Amino acid sequence: MKGLLKYLRNYKKELIFGPFFKLLEAIFELTVPVVMAKIIDKGIGNNDSAYILKMSGLIVVLGVCGLGFALTCQYLAAKCAYGFGTELRSALYKHINSLSYSSIDKIGTSSLVNRLTNDSNTVQNGVNMFIRLAVRAPFLVIGAAVMAVTIDWKLSLIFFVVAPLISAIIFIIMRKTIPMYKKTQQKLDKAALLTRETLEGTRVIRAFSRQQEEMNEFREAVDEISECSIAVGKLSAILNPVAFMVMNLGIVAVIWFGGKRIDIGGLTQGELTAFTNYMTQILLALVVLANLIVIFTKAFASANRISEVFALPPEEQGDIVEYDKSSANIIEFRDVSFAYEAAGDYSLKNISFSIKKGQMLGIIGGTGCGKSTLANLIPCFYKATMGSVMFSGINVNELSSEELRRHIGTVPQKAMLFTGTIRDNMKWRKEDATDEEIIAALKTAQAWEFVKKTSDGLDTPISQGGKNLSGGQKQRISIARALVGDPDILILDDSTSALDYKTDLAFRKALNSDLPNTTVIMISQRTTSLKDADKIIVMDDGEAVGLGTHEQLIENCEVYHEIYRSQMNQKEDSSNA
Repeated sequence: MKGLLKYLRNYKKELIFGPFFKLLEAIFELTVPVVMAKIIDKGIGNNDSAYILKMSGLIVVLGVCGLGFALTCQYLAAKCAYGFGTELRSALYKHINSLSYSSIDKIGTSSLVNRLTNDSNTVQNGVNMFIRLAVRAPFLVIGAAVMAVTIDWKLSLIFFVVAPLISAIIFIIMRKTIPMYKKTQQKLDKAALLTRETLEGTRVIRAFSRQQEEMNEFREAVDEISECSIAVGKLSAILNPVAFMVMNLGIVAVIWFGGKRIDIGGLTQGELTAFTNYMTQILLALVVLANLIVIFTKAFASANRISEVFALPPEEQGDIVEYDKSSANIIEFRDVSFAYEAAGDYSLKNISFSIKKGQMLGIIGGTGCGKSTLANLIPCFYKATMGSVMFSGINVNELSSEELRRHIGTVPQKAMLFTGTIRDNMKWRKEDATDEEIIAALKTAQAWEFVKKTSDGLDTPISQGGKNLSGGQKQRISIARALVGDPDILILDDSTSALDYKTDLAFRKALNSDLPNTTVIMISQRTTSLKDADKIIVMDDGEAVGLGTHEQLIENCEVYHEIYRSQMNQKEDSSNA
């Protein structure tokens, strides 16, 4: 929580003057019962209309001034809280973008979204309430108690019985509800995860007619939130009735014993009225303080969740910003092994190979054998657990990530496009890319044919996630985006799976002719896509069971030969059909 206080440094004036004006409001509020007592004792008691009017005018002035101070405090509190919230969210978003893949995997995307939105709003609300009420409520309790003692110290003993009793009730309820608020936040994370998965996978859900099952699962998640919230709400609901019951009993006691004090001349009617007002102010302030504790409890729980994100170290950056262009091998794996955090076994084991500039490396293997993991080590999305990944003779861990990735074009397994136009998406690798460069990349990726037929061309809008495009169109634009700027290395992670054989062949030919100096790492399930590769790695259960050309692997690698034979049989079967 302390680490988040630095985002208040630009709002020191609001932090000081906000509570100060609230304090002035509280002072004026404490003055009103004294004025009322004088009106009753001197004005009404002596039937002095002029005095009553004068003191009533004073109450109006006190009320107007108090309102002015309250509004000023509200303005300062809102300015501070919303400014703090803006800076906190900006810093949190920036930090999330600096995290490594491993750190993001540790917390989860849905939880990060929840912490960036819901938790930051809760902390912002806590700051707002702190400025508005954290000073006022305790001051009213203490000030009203002092004023009551100055009126009649014997009668004020009732305060010192009732106030600790209400405080004990507040403490007991808070002790039970604080853990429940934390549990509710965790339930919200689960609901956010289900929401994200359902919205992203809506086509799959409908294809399998799983709408009802997904609704049932979501209903269970929100029911858990509801049950948790209702449970904590029931406990919190006890607070006000019990506190007001004790408060009213205290007021009855004040009036009872105060009446006796009036009978013996130890107290006036006006003083008893003021005393009753102070009693009400104290007990209402305690109830407000209890609700304030609830808000602070939520804020602290959310602040701790946000602090957990800030505690994650940003992605480690190397110091080297220039690489050795004269190195023989542009990529080299030296006995590399890798294991995901909390994983029971290595995903990659003792991988060694090298590839020269302009060559093509194919990676093939069964599902879950480590193909994508291997590719993710090249741009240093993950760091090798053992061994070294070299880029032009330099360990990728020693290179600046920005410099390293500037030379690499990556096309992920899942084609991801962003809201905007085709031109906007095509400028991700190179912001100042010209239309000529963009069109050239689209032509290489076999995407220009359908782009130029659209009414807006490069200005064709793309909806969220590219949902207004087919799978093959999304893949081709994703490939073209990575080609803009002629990267030294192009990583294609099974990114031609939605292309037909003819388009796939045309793309590979265009790639060879248009980008002859680009080193291509192509992950594919098709042996036909990889047969022209200079080297092919055959992966099986995290190990490289074969390394060589297409012809060499057919002769020497049983796993590759089986894949090739099964695909050729499928082709024959489909042609016979």
